[in-house]
Amino acid sequence: MRTIPVANAFEGPVYFEMTVSSTMDLSRRLADAGAPHGTVVCADFQEAGRGRTGGRPWLGDAGDNLFFTLLLRYGSFASIPAVLTLRTGLAVSRAVEDLAPPLAGRVRIKWPNDVLILLPGGGRKIAGILSETDGGAVFIGVGVNLRQREFPPELRNKATSLTLSLRELGLEQTGAPDTGRPDTARDPRFALLELILKRLHAEIDAPGQDAARAPDRAWRERLEERLYMRGERVRFIAGGADSGRAVEGTLGGIGPGGELLIRCPDDGVERAFITGELDLRSPCG
Repeated sequence: MRTIPVANAFEGPVYFEMTVSSTMDLSRRLADAGAPHGTVVCADFQEAGRGRTGGRPWLGDAGDNLFFTLLLRYGSFASIPAVLTLRTGLAVSRAVEDLAPPLAGRVRIKWPNDVLILLPGGGRKIAGILSETDGGAVFIGVGVNLRQREFPPELRNKATSLTLSLRELGLEQTGAPDTGRPDTARDPRFALLELILKRLHAEIDAPGQDAARAPDRAWRERLEERLYMRGERVRFIAGGADSGRAVEGTLGGIGPGGELLIRCPDDGVERAFITGELDLRSPCG
């Protein structure tokens, strides 16, 4: 494992490894060894990268995508920034647009932890986020599809990459910003990593931020502007994926604690959900 010259707004070291079981696992080992706040671990390839639910591994071609975990340390669990996964999604979505300005207005956040690109036929996933806590330590794992050109048949209508999105929209591929450091100037993965860290630091760790408080109204408005299917009729599976508790209604927005707000048509009441998933496979009745 070696350090790489990537600008890190959190001022921690940035490590790179060719192949790992997952950057989350390696980040946890570094944390146990005393790694400081802001330490980043990124890799060419993850053999066992995982998603939010245990049966959904994060797969990607070696060298084509960005995989990293950011370690953040706080004095206690209560000091951890509120609604961190969604706030990371906001930072990732804005950073994708920073790297590829032609995609401005097409990057959306699918509650609770995915980033999508709006393409003909609907939104397709370009990034996923997984946050885990251990006392006052937080591990934020992010995977972004950048240059991947093929997906398994079962994912082709669900996932995309930056390269495929720009091609499908007939937009010119933008180059990585030239930071003056050879690694980042050549590789858009590292350029995007810098942009994500900068956006996330401004969101949760910049001077004047009160990390322990719930996001302010302006933050919620910025996120709701990008909230996938806001104002549309949705089918939502509350609780675990196999709970069978389906709710249909109009997706209203995000509550102050990051909960998803859905207005049910039978009584007009807006209900808040803290766990569950939008069901994009089954049409609403």
